[in-house]
Amino acid sequence: MRKQEIDYILSRMLDSYSNVSDLNLTVGKPLQVESSGKLVSVEIEPDIKELTPFQTEVFAMNLLNQDRRLTETLIKTGSCDLSYNLPGKARFRVNIFSQSGNYSIVLRRLETTIPSIRELNLPKAFEEIPRTLNGIVFVTGATGTGKTTSLAAVLAEINATRPEHVITLEDPIEYVHPHKMATFNQRELGSDFESFASGLRAALRQAPKVILVGEMRDKETVEIGLRAAETGHLVLTTLHTNNAGQTINRILGMFDPDEERQLRIRLADSVRWIICQRLLPRVGGGRVAAFEILGTSLRVKDIILNGETGENTYESCMEAGRAFGMTTFDHYIVHLYEMGLITHETAITYASHKAVVGRGIDSVKSSRGEKTTDIEELEIDHGYNRSYK
Repeated sequence: MRKQEIDYILSRMLDSYSNVSDLNLTVGKPLQVESSGKLVSVEIEPDIKELTPFQTEVFAMNLLNQDRRLTETLIKTGSCDLSYNLPGKARFRVNIFSQSGNYSIVLRRLETTIPSIRELNLPKAFEEIPRTLNGIVFVTGATGTGKTTSLAAVLAEINATRPEHVITLEDPIEYVHPHKMATFNQRELGSDFESFASGLRAALRQAPKVILVGEMRDKETVEIGLRAAETGHLVLTTLHTNNAGQTINRILGMFDPDEERQLRIRLADSVRWIICQRLLPRVGGGRVAAFEILGTSLRVKDIILNGETGENTYESCMEAGRAFGMTTFDHYIVHLYEMGLITHETAITYASHKAVVGRGIDSVKSSRGEKTTDIEELEIDHGYNRSYK
């Protein structure tokens, strides 16, 4: 299988459905793509009913393109990340990994146009981040929930408004930022630096004002990231966590117990925003983002320092901080329902607390004059509690 054949197959997979985000090649399955969040099979000529181990391995070797470092990483660790350009069509973030002695491949489609905060309809907190001068901002969520895209929009706003040096450390580079008001230096893991920790350590000697770290993967990277935030840099980064409280706990869990008190003090001083994202099925097709947003306040700082106690929780802070751009997932899900972007069923399915979202939806329906229940023809039992002789 030659590169031209690889590119032909990738092109056909991209064109097979609308809203294709991922291409999936797995032994024993046909070619598959993820369209609007669902994995579906692709038919091409000649037909591939089931991929063989030989086909996926040849596919993988072509994508690796005889890169010695990537090949060694794949053999030693069982997986590797790289970028791939399909001329005139798309760029991909690629992960090749071994499973049951065979190779599987997932290609994530990368957008070439950098969206703006307004185009993505992001919450107002995202408009505050580009104006933040220092500290650390975490954008969290599961894989494929749009974290990188949201941060790209933030960087685009910084690029348009701040005459400063920006360094990004990525794996791989997904959005290419042209020089505008800011000066961008984008570095890729593997080709430009060995690890996020080493790249971040070097960045501190390169006079940036803003640093994007693709992911806080280990203790050393978090340590250097906090040091950067404490010394006047704005650090933007991601974590794979599902809510604000879990983000703080994940960071604490990377360090030894005897370091916890000092780490809590540093986090309380440095954290500016923790924004968690989820993607929900949109009415009419596609997906829409839901957010949980925790900003900074005296109460939030106290919880980071001393932990959650009783009613003093991150969730209660977000509820009380709506006027300052904070929100819980449940409140945002009700907002999406009110805007007509998701269905009642979707809202309940993705809710953190189903009863809270249920009451919120009932309130929306009541304000519209709609029924809040399907129960009909109820009658008063006039004989209830009546004594009979």
